[in-house]
Amino acid sequence: MSRVLIIAEAGVNHNGDIHLAKKLAAAAKDCGADIVKFQTAKLESLVTDYAPMAEYQKENVKSAALQKEMIRKLLLTYEEFVELSEYCGEIGIRFLSTPFDTDSIDFLAGIGCTLWKIPSGEITNYPYLVKIAKFHQPIILSTGMSTLKEVEDAVELLKNNGAGEVTLLHCTTEYPAPFKDVNLKALKTLRDKFECPVGYSDHTSGIEIPIAAVGMGAVIIEKHFTLDQNMEGPDHKASLEPDELKMMVSAIRNIEEAMGDGIKRPFSGEISNMAAARKSIVAKCAIRTGERLTEENLTTKRPGTGINPMRWNEVIGKTADRDYEADEMLQLPLTET
Repeated sequence: MSRVLIIAEAGVNHNGDIHLAKKLAAAAKDCGADIVKFQTAKLESLVTDYAPMAEYQKENVKSAALQKEMIRKLLLTYEEFVELSEYCGEIGIRFLSTPFDTDSIDFLAGIGCTLWKIPSGEITNYPYLVKIAKFHQPIILSTGMSTLKEVEDAVELLKNNGAGEVTLLHCTTEYPAPFKDVNLKALKTLRDKFECPVGYSDHTSGIEIPIAAVGMGAVIIEKHFTLDQNMEGPDHKASLEPDELKMMVSAIRNIEEAMGDGIKRPFSGEISNMAAARKSIVAKCAIRTGERLTEENLTTKRPGTGINPMRWNEVIGKTADRDYEADEMLQLPLTET
């Protein structure tokens, strides 16, 4: 199994503060994530003046304000993203940001982004998908809120416009997502239908679901994280804090190692335990030379250094060619009756 790509989704959990964004990047690096991801947008291109907030946003920011008022406080400027991208390079973690409008696509391309993360909300955005596809670069496409037909239409559009490799992320767009709505088996559906790599973008509480997704073949895991779940903002409460993110990364790396190559065979540590754990054919009671070997005078006991019990039928009916005491292992050759 190849290394799982772990994306620490900082998103807008910097609350519009470049210094907090840098702290998030450093925390993601410290936790062992491969990528720290943000969100880039121009407010006037993202949302209308009258778009309402989602219910989870109202709940988490304790306000019924419109989306535009909330988002205005959460955006970094393009200049700040240049600084943030350079900072990520300095500390050794890959920078990634999801564009939410076509101007932001051009901006991110201009600062050297060569991997594109398309969020679930843009899966039906025709001009957006075409623009990203025309860079001919790899794409990670989240599929939350989507039907299989909508995913099929998006993948076809991307491929028809020259996209590089497309990896599909199964996702449940709820914050936090209830376990009953996760539907991890959809990973297999996506992999079988589109014959492409699949991953999982997690919005559940805790770390067990993304870990399970790795066991089901996810090659990318994306997980929201924050420095403090109690901070004000729409996504903090559905995010991991650094200690939890570090635990998730460690668990995923353990799962990777444990997946193996699929070939069933004993490993060296097991081989050294075979003698102690397996059994041999032994005398159940004293057996004298010339006595016929039967199920009444033979049994199987540890250790497994003698005749393999799978040869039981070869031994039954033969004649002992010497005396055996109870618990003594039989030895070959044996005499035919």
